[in-house]
Amino acid sequence: MNNRDNEGQQPSERPASTAGAAPRPPEPAEEATTAAPDTASLTAEIASLNDRLMRALAEAENIRRQKDREIEEARKYAITAFARGLLEVADNLRRALAAVPGPSEGRDPLFQTLVLGVEMTERTLLALFERHKIRKVEPKPGDRFDPSLHQAMFEVPTTELAPGSIAEVLQPGYVLDDRLLRPALVGVAKAPVAPQAASQEPGGKVDTTA
Repeated sequence: MNNRDNEGQQPSERPASTAGAAPRPPEPAEEATTAAPDTASLTAEIASLNDRLMRALAEAENIRRQKDREIEEARKYAITAFARGLLEVADNLRRALAAVPGPSEGRDPLFQTLVLGVEMTERTLLALFERHKIRKVEPKPGDRFDPSLHQAMFEVPTTELAPGSIAEVLQPGYVLDDRLLRPALVGVAKAPVAPQAASQEPGGKVDTTA
């Protein structure tokens, strides 16, 4: 009976004794494939990239503003050459009306109709100028001379006006918006030259000792 029990029982494995075995050494740490990032260098690189980005954005903004100004100026001053050509037409109309003699009473009806036609043409042209911001520069005697708007053609000795002021207007000028199309041609007042004192009194002797 006992023998059967012993035959059916499998022998149990006895655990291997670990007494006296050497401890397992720790595994060496794997070497890093890339160097640890340097925080200072990364910060400097980020700052450099940010600076370059800001400069590029500022340059792009400056270019955009410059192009906007160029477009605006082209729009405002596109008619500059055409406007200058019309100034001579306005001058001729004014000369024609200034040459009309006497009052309108007693004129020949045909001539009066012609004068009225010229006047209407001038008014239409001036209205066109105003609509396109073309303004006449027509100073008066006594106004201060402005070299940005006036061109001095001669000087007028006078005591009635301050030296450097406008004494006479030969031709009006014109500006387109804020750009000069043609300066007004003017004469400028200056102080008259004082007469030189006589070197000899009447009836006196000439000083020859000098």
